[in-house]
Amino acid sequence: MQKLGLTQSLQQKLSPQQIQFIKLLQVPTAELENRIEEELELNPVLEEGEPEESEDEFKDDGEEEETVEKDKEEDIDIKDYLQDDDYSGYKTHNDVDDDDDKEMPMPTSSSLQETLMTQLGFLGLNEHQLTIGKQLIGSIEGDGYIRRDIEAIVNDLAFSQGIETSLEEAEEVLRKIQAFDPAGIAARNLQECLLLQLERMDDGQDVDVIVAKRILNECYEEFTKKHYQKILKKLDLDDEDYIKDAIELIVRLNPKPGGESSSGMVKNQYVIPDFILSNNNGKLELALNSRNAPELRISRSYNEMFKAYDKSDKKDKKLKEAVSFVKQKLDAAKWFIDAIRQRQLTLLRTMRAIVDFQYEYFLEGDETKLKPMILKDIAQIINMDISTVSRVASSKTVQTDFGVYPLKYFFSEGIATNTGEEVSSREVKQIIKDLIEKEDKSKPFSDDKLEDLLKAKGYNIARRTVAKYREQLNIPVARLRKEL
Repeated sequence: MQKLGLTQSLQQKLSPQQIQFIKLLQVPTAELENRIEEELELNPVLEEGEPEESEDEFKDDGEEEETVEKDKEEDIDIKDYLQDDDYSGYKTHNDVDDDDDKEMPMPTSSSLQETLMTQLGFLGLNEHQLTIGKQLIGSIEGDGYIRRDIEAIVNDLAFSQGIETSLEEAEEVLRKIQAFDPAGIAARNLQECLLLQLERMDDGQDVDVIVAKRILNECYEEFTKKHYQKILKKLDLDDEDYIKDAIELIVRLNPKPGGESSSGMVKNQYVIPDFILSNNNGKLELALNSRNAPELRISRSYNEMFKAYDKSDKKDKKLKEAVSFVKQKLDAAKWFIDAIRQRQLTLLRTMRAIVDFQYEYFLEGDETKLKPMILKDIAQIINMDISTVSRVASSKTVQTDFGVYPLKYFFSEGIATNTGEEVSSREVKQIIKDLIEKEDKSKPFSDDKLEDLLKAKGYNIARRTVAKYREQLNIPVARLRKEL
């Protein structure tokens, strides 16, 4: 038997403005312009343009300027829209040149495949071979390798284009493509890539090239594991000097020929920082990237519509519907402008707290000055939720005098020392890095040895933690760091 009854429940829901703010907060500076363009297309009431009144600078030099121009009236009233000077404008910027607002130039070089296609056209192939060549070039990945099996490419030609060819014919065309620039292109693995580059150097007389090719052909596995004694034995040599120069030649080769930016094969990628931190004679000055400060205002083009509506008898259904539509879009525009404003304030509050917390580090960029810092520390300082700090830290970057860093770089766990103090794990990583850089490469430090050296410096750290930090630094084990 079903019963009808009333129940009361308390639910917490996000308002449209809160949702808008959360979405905008996690958008990095590089994508903010696209997000604003989308909103401008969806909402005819919102437009770009400078406010008529004087503009406020949005710069943080120790105190946050939270005074930005707001709407003169929060409530929507028809009479308000009849005032010629009533509009909502919002612009914030840094004390940087106007050129910073312009589009960052990107290099206009040819892509890797376009360059290879041009070279393919110079071979004078027949139409059948040309089709095979295009299919092979289309299978080359961004780093310059063909990882798809050649037999599978032959099948693709048969099924998708009706081109019948053999594995031998496809490999013959592939060998022609492997002679293209850059050297090592279209290799199927690293071994082949390195050998292709050595082929370009081989005049039959260079001993180092000859030995290097023998190492790659006959001792590739031993080479990757740095088992130099096994290489000597396999090549029937008795002195490491015979292979030292050859190995140095191999390690100077390019393992990713398709990724060369210096040769114009691919376009450079630029990191657009969200914050700019500069040291002005010992005083740290923080500014928000000017791209975070779009010029947005509510359009005044709807003014005539409200004038007509105010003079009418309010019974014109079409006019009434139009005014109702504009009201909805006006609310959306106000919400969006306010969300942009809140985004900027939150970004600055968070970054200012991080700078204050890590002030000693930001003065010189010395990693040993980094303090242990977690999301909760910053959340408590700015009196915001940890999730808000997480959204800022996970997607934003800061430009300093010593490089561009993601904000999450400055967060790290704490490690106890012999004196009872807590130091940042980042500091310990830097010490591990320094120890490895100064080690004797013929006898590199094992993780156990690194553990002993760290303990001698007062850092209580286990061997497994040393191994974890070493891996996070992308430093191989001692055996792979050994050099002749």
